[in-house]
Amino acid sequence: MRKLVTSVLAGVGLALACGTSVHAQEKSLTIFWAEWDPANYLQELGNEYEKETGVKITVETTPWSDFQTKAFTEFNAHGDAYDLVVGDSQWLGAGSTGGHYVDLTDFFNKYNLKEVMAPATVKYYAEYPGNSGKYWAIPLEGDAVGWSYRKDWFEDPKEKEAFKAKYGYDLDVPKDFKALRDIAEFFYRPDQKKYGIAIYTDNSYDAMAMGFENALFSYGGELGDYSTYKVDGIVNSDKAVAALDAYKELYKFTPPGWAKSFFVEDNQAITENLAAMSMNYFAFFPSLINESSNPNAKNTGFFANPPGPNGDQFAALGGQGISIVSYSQKQDEAMKFLEWFIKDDTQKKWAALGGYTCSAAVLKSPEFQSATPYNKAFYETMFKVKDFWAVPEYAELLQQLNQRVYPYMIGGSGTAKETLDALAADWNATFKKYGRVK
Repeated sequence: MRKLVTSVLAGVGLALACGTSVHAQEKSLTIFWAEWDPANYLQELGNEYEKETGVKITVETTPWSDFQTKAFTEFNAHGDAYDLVVGDSQWLGAGSTGGHYVDLTDFFNKYNLKEVMAPATVKYYAEYPGNSGKYWAIPLEGDAVGWSYRKDWFEDPKEKEAFKAKYGYDLDVPKDFKALRDIAEFFYRPDQKKYGIAIYTDNSYDAMAMGFENALFSYGGELGDYSTYKVDGIVNSDKAVAALDAYKELYKFTPPGWAKSFFVEDNQAITENLAAMSMNYFAFFPSLINESSNPNAKNTGFFANPPGPNGDQFAALGGQGISIVSYSQKQDEAMKFLEWFIKDDTQKKWAALGGYTCSAAVLKSPEFQSATPYNKAFYETMFKVKDFWAVPEYAELLQQLNQRVYPYMIGGSGTAKETLDALAADWNATFKKYGRVK
């Protein structure tokens, strides 16, 4: 009799154990992102969600170098390893038309996110095709390109006097691209191992495009017409040619060996006393105000990408939205996480942890803008951003840009006009191949 009771109890225990295991499995979500500080902040935020709801959040990361490959390998296999993904803005076309992302249009409209989030983040992180009213992501990590600079170099009385004598105006945070160029030239002193500026020059993935766009958009140029896919006469317009010349001019004042540089090297330009000014995504600026990672932290300032010659002022968009993977078995649970994520209180927590909120209300708040030395520049930038093509064939377009622009920028091959004419021809052929133009 005792044996029978024991067996029965053991069976009940096993059933309960199995039930608990299934329950625990259901109450968990895996979010896939690249390996960087914002992913750590999202994990901390996810831990808060687990405390409130009992749903465990795991933010799985991989190095940036294989982020895209690993994500799309899983997508193409229709795998359910990830319930949500924080994908690059350029992925929207491939993610949506490939059937990899869940359509979030109803969710977006239900919570009026078009008004709640900053307009540019809605346009570039969530909507595809452009102006379609179809949404595939929730703006999560706002980001754009800005600038850091050495305040102690800029504020040195002797430097200020010498700069004014040479250029006829005060040395200060650059008011436009001309001043950016002049200051870069002024501090370019190879004999002292000091250099003027650090910019993006890498020709893998999107570094070159993101760097060049800061000049292109602020010179009044465009990559093309995103609604008609017309590129000839746009990406090779006079304004675009002038912008490429201006970007190449800045390369003259970079540190030696700067022909393959991206976000890591551009932060090192400040931390290692190499350059007066350095371009980088705002997401990489936290380490520049940390004295343990930047010995010049107290002397590092920040500014938004300056206007071009006609007053246009824009910056290249970084950042990502979060999407529900269509192959996830936990889409309802993922939707609940997004409902929690968009709440005002959650957005404030996200910003406090170090994440770059896309909430328009939080961005505009004095509390946010004064929280760090770079938040005000970030706020100013996020309402003046533009992005690369988000079409499914974006990777081909990026590769073609790298193959055309890099030899001119770094090797001095041809002219800016010849470079952009060739790029326009490449892109037009690509859009013909995919049936977007005749």
